[in-house]
Amino acid sequence: MSETVAEAAGEAGSPEPGASAGILRVFGRQMKLCRIRAGLERAEVGARTGYSPSTITSYELGRRIPPSRFIDVVDDLLDAGGLLKEMKEEVARAQYPAFFRDAARLETEAVELWVYGTHAVPGLLQTEEYMRAVFEMWRPLLDEEAVQQRVVARLARQEVFGRRPAPLVSFVIDEAVLRRPLGGLSVMRGQLEQLLLVGAYRNVEIQIMPLNREDNAGVDGPFTVLHRDGVDQVAYLEAQGRSTIVSERAEVRGIVSRYGIIRAQALTPRESLAYIEKLLGEL
Repeated sequence: MSETVAEAAGEAGSPEPGASAGILRVFGRQMKLCRIRAGLERAEVGARTGYSPSTITSYELGRRIPPSRFIDVVDDLLDAGGLLKEMKEEVARAQYPAFFRDAARLETEAVELWVYGTHAVPGLLQTEEYMRAVFEMWRPLLDEEAVQQRVVARLARQEVFGRRPAPLVSFVIDEAVLRRPLGGLSVMRGQLEQLLLVGAYRNVEIQIMPLNREDNAGVDGPFTVLHRDGVDQVAYLEAQGRSTIVSERAEVRGIVSRYGIIRAQALTPRESLAYIEKLLGEL
């Protein structure tokens, strides 16, 4: 696979300022030591993994974030005995903005997720085109490499739907989100189609909170509740590039109760999919 093809398939870019540069440097040093021990030049590693020598150099210097599939391949190629694979999870978390890394880890451990979205389609449901539109609208502006990195990271999160056993995932989305054509009508059309596709999964429920509801328990804004086996529930709150993991039981209990009320006030999953189809027909 050429470098260009590899990047198109989802290679992550440079770590943005504040990212976990430490783990990337450690990974890079270990990879270099394993390569030298195996008697291979960077060009040889690149040729056998599908990446250019300059990309291999960037990985060894901790300047770029290697994708998980590369780590699996290079660990076997260099006979690293699982050393590089052992760092794969920490390396993967380096691709997320600092404020989201803890939530990303919790998300991978969740057996049940409840998501209330009020400003944009929740990330787990976004199409690649919608993601890019959202990231390109951020201010201060993200450079193209940072946009690509965040798109790749967000797409990777959607692997949650293919996990086995499958987690139960519930979304409630404010109707205003679906009437806000971020990225243009074509992007929004694809996004509505994506909601219909994912909403048909047996482990996923999508509900719409209509604008004409006189009661809405979600006026405080978006949040996520994460349920993990054998541990207490936690909630995740995010706004303006800052986040909070809520673990205090009484506060989490209040957020859980709020989500239950929000679900009761929203359209049912069946009604919601029918409403999304109606909106799609209007575009």
